[in-house]
Amino acid sequence: MFHYFFLSRCVKWDSTGGKSGSAFLKTLDDRFIIKELSRTELEAFVQFAPSYFEYFAEALFHGLPTVLGKIFGFYQIQVKNSIPGAKSYTLDVLIMENLFYHRKMTRIFDLKGSMRNRHVEQTGKENEVLLDENMVEYIYESPLFVRENNKKLLRTSLWNDTLFLAKVNVMDYSLVIGIDSEKNELVVGIIDFIRTFTWDKKLESWVKEKGLVGGTGVGKEPTVITPKQYKNRFRQAMDRYILMAPGPYYQGPPPWYYPAWVIRALFTT
Repeated sequence: MFHYFFLSRCVKWDSTGGKSGSAFLKTLDDRFIIKELSRTELEAFVQFAPSYFEYFAEALFHGLPTVLGKIFGFYQIQVKNSIPGAKSYTLDVLIMENLFYHRKMTRIFDLKGSMRNRHVEQTGKENEVLLDENMVEYIYESPLFVRENNKKLLRTSLWNDTLFLAKVNVMDYSLVIGIDSEKNELVVGIIDFIRTFTWDKKLESWVKEKGLVGGTGVGKEPTVITPKQYKNRFRQAMDRYILMAPGPYYQGPPPWYYPAWVIRALFTT
């Protein structure tokens, strides 16, 4: 009954940053997000779900660090039209956590660790989603630092999660980073982890790698890579995007080198 209550009280949500074309809804209290699954995503999720919930149970009961987005339920909604001759339809939806519940974000990034077509023109609109190249531009001016313990926790979480996703043949996921300037905090979570490395992706990867169609060229990476390659690239990129704050024994730039909001995060308790 809990999820049915929220499903009946939600509104359409225009999510930016994604290319799947899926419909999104958000509960009126902003706590949950409902995503429509395509037929391909549905088939992938049916295969993926048992491993996902087993992994989350292990993380919960054994205290293993994870930043994998939480899925709370899966439902199939059948809408029957009472008008004679009118078509009925079915929706397959996931209920997921809203990472930014009760928060106002200054910047939001959707990161995959790739520089290929990962830039958008900034409009200044509220909650616009920026990509990897935008992140590189941003941290050049305002590096993102976290405390040593948080950096280790994030690194361990990403290591655990990407190892799991690679084992179950999942790729093309993203790390969402939200900058909460009011609280001097970063909010992170891995999303879009449904798509598996199916035979069509394997074929596309092989063709691109061999340069048979629109070759990768010198210095370019293939648009489709294996889950293992994706995992390694993802880990390396996220480690570069978020840096460890200097501790008491750090030999480096003086405190005034860093942005004001980073200084407050580093030297307040």
